[in-house]
Amino acid sequence: MARILLGVSGGIAAYKALELVRLATKDGHAVRVVQTAASQRFVGAASFAGLTGAPVLTSEWERDPARGAFSDQAPPAHEPLSHLALVANADVYVVAPAGANTLAKLAHGLADNLLTSTALAATCPLLLAPAMNTHMWAHPATQANVALLAERGATIVAPTQGALGSKDEWGMGRLAEPAVILEALEAALAPAEPAGPVPRDWTGVRVLVTAGGTREPIDAVRFVGNRSSGRMGLALAAAAADRGAQVAVVAANVALPRDQRVRYLDVETADELQLACQAEFAHCDVLLMAAAVADFRPAAPVADKLKKLQRAELVVAMEPTADVLTGLAAARAPGQILVGFAAEAGDGAVACGREKLERKGLDAVVVNDVTREGIGFDAAENEVTLVTADGTQHVARSAKRDVAFAILSAVDRMRSGSTAGSDSS
Repeated sequence: MARILLGVSGGIAAYKALELVRLATKDGHAVRVVQTAASQRFVGAASFAGLTGAPVLTSEWERDPARGAFSDQAPPAHEPLSHLALVANADVYVVAPAGANTLAKLAHGLADNLLTSTALAATCPLLLAPAMNTHMWAHPATQANVALLAERGATIVAPTQGALGSKDEWGMGRLAEPAVILEALEAALAPAEPAGPVPRDWTGVRVLVTAGGTREPIDAVRFVGNRSSGRMGLALAAAAADRGAQVAVVAANVALPRDQRVRYLDVETADELQLACQAEFAHCDVLLMAAAVADFRPAAPVADKLKKLQRAELVVAMEPTADVLTGLAAARAPGQILVGFAAEAGDGAVACGREKLERKGLDAVVVNDVTREGIGFDAAENEVTLVTADGTQHVARSAKRDVAFAILSAVDRMRSGSTAGSDSS
């Protein structure tokens, strides 16, 4: 397990850092926490100390009883400089939440508190999870600071859209969920390549991936959506890039770290996803349709926010969305490989996948049972069955990255005209 140094800056989202600590320690990681003075106005040091079992530091000038050591280490005999010792012992440094002021300081190399001076001394991976008001997040200065930090190698765990700290405010700037941040930091600690050499045999192959879940507006605030996080789609994109492919991802509301080797097109609704796919499809050799696209949308979305006090109940009439994958299949060129994904429930999942394969005219459908705990939506692992015209291939439960490589191996066989290996388990 890893040693995680957590920096907590000021902001209402600081309370979520407690959940991040809880999840990290539950996974067996050792955690130390440094706080800014402003963050203590929201969460006290005693709360973090209770969860980590380690001293919490808030100033360069206070003595560290653990002398820079984590819970799995013996403290040194001497008194080290805390801002140097903490990051020297850490495997990863994550700042969550990272407020606008802290991002600005980090971008410009300022070191006026323990959190920023520690970041400046860090040689381990640095992850930043921004959280702030939507207007502060959208400001060009904040965007420039985030871009500069990413250029220098920091991983940005992007904020999401949702309810903000101010009453009745909604927008982009909400801290990513603690589980998402934990997954990002664990990915930063993982080896860059899977076990064994990865063949770069897809050089020149153009891959189009869809990821995430669409959101169909009810009014200016509410939407109809689903639980897809985009993890499977992004794992497929990374695996294809590992093999040398040129990869584009149509990302529907995906708030996960981005791969610099991949080109992203961000969309929100099913219509936007359809337009993006239509623009890219003719130029791809392989389509991996992993996004969860809404089947229905509100027929008459309202431009303003619907007021609760103005109605006793809310009835939303729904209309079907376009079947994006069927439309693309009808326009396919010779040699293109089309792979669909089917999130099914319980018995009959594979049969549903085969029906989808035939009805849409696809080369393969990847079926997963979303009723099974710990796989599928918003999970680090998956277990799937690949359905083709000639049979099925079961991919046992494993990390989504490993599942992605198994899917690409199956696509290899399709591209070469072979279906060897089907009906395996």
